[in-house]
Amino acid sequence: MITIYHNPRCSKSRQCLVLLEESVASHLSDTALEKAQINTVKYIDDPLDFDTLSSVINKLGITPLELVRKNEVIWKEQFKGKTLSDKEVITAMITHPKLMERPIIVNGDKAVIGRPPSRVLEIL
Repeated sequence: MITIYHNPRCSKSRQCLVLLEESVASHLSDTALEKAQINTVKYIDDPLDFDTLSSVINKLGITPLELVRKNEVIWKEQFKGKTLSDKEVITAMITHPKLMERPIIVNGDKAVIGRPPSRVLEIL
């Protein structure tokens, strides 16, 4: 199963979801397509828990800080310039999901940030 951590208000996230759906549909037979599922998680409404976000970060092969949208007002006002542990950065993204780069696509043990959206093709 493929999971996309999606923010419907983000144009890149919407583009990535469409590309993902089209790519999955064009590469599978009708039978396989019925079995293939794309799990869409609207992470703003349903924030990830600590273990899930940690796992996603590991699959991305980056540090928690590399997943942070550092231009967000929340980051600038509450966290910028502070020395934070990885655990504190992950907790900040759980508390303020807007801080996460988006979209994130996970397929098994692989993951990418869908910027640009064509990156989703790397893990299909």
